[in-house]
Amino acid sequence: MPDSTSTSSSALQPTDRPPPGGVQRFRIRARFRWFARGLIAIGALFAASPWLLGTGAALGLALAIGLTGVVLGGLYLASPAWRMVIAVDDSGLEVLGAGGDRRFRLPWGEVARVIASPATRTCFVDGGDPSRSLMVPGRGAAAPYDVDRRDELYAAIMARVPADRVVQVELLSAVDR
Repeated sequence: MPDSTSTSSSALQPTDRPPPGGVQRFRIRARFRWFARGLIAIGALFAASPWLLGTGAALGLALAIGLTGVVLGGLYLASPAWRMVIAVDDSGLEVLGAGGDRRFRLPWGEVARVIASPATRTCFVDGGDPSRSLMVPGRGAAAPYDVDRRDELYAAIMARVPADRVVQVELLSAVDR
């Protein structure tokens, strides 16, 4: 039986790190997709109620409320923010907007520090200025977005930032930035 107290070092290494010059891409995703889909479903039920239950002032209000829920949920899911991409290569990381426009590029040599929680696989990459910094939300992190393959992104960042610039903590929420 394997020892449950041991940790696999391969879990912390980017096993699929591309050869030099290769780029890994990680898409930013809506964190509350389930909420938006639920809002759309409930909104659709409200919007359909006049056809299911007849007409009347209350049903007209239900239609208006329902359509509002469908529209708001749809707008949230269709937001261009969820088409942004984080690109990582051997020279640095880059955040690209929905149309591929560069939001910022941060060479590894310009990273001021990385505050990392190995337990949650969350890290904050401090570029020296908020406009050049990035939060990679791990399990349980309070962030309005998620990242596809976030464990791979965490590992790629940790493998490329010099150890003397990494501050390991239990939880990022306990750190005074």
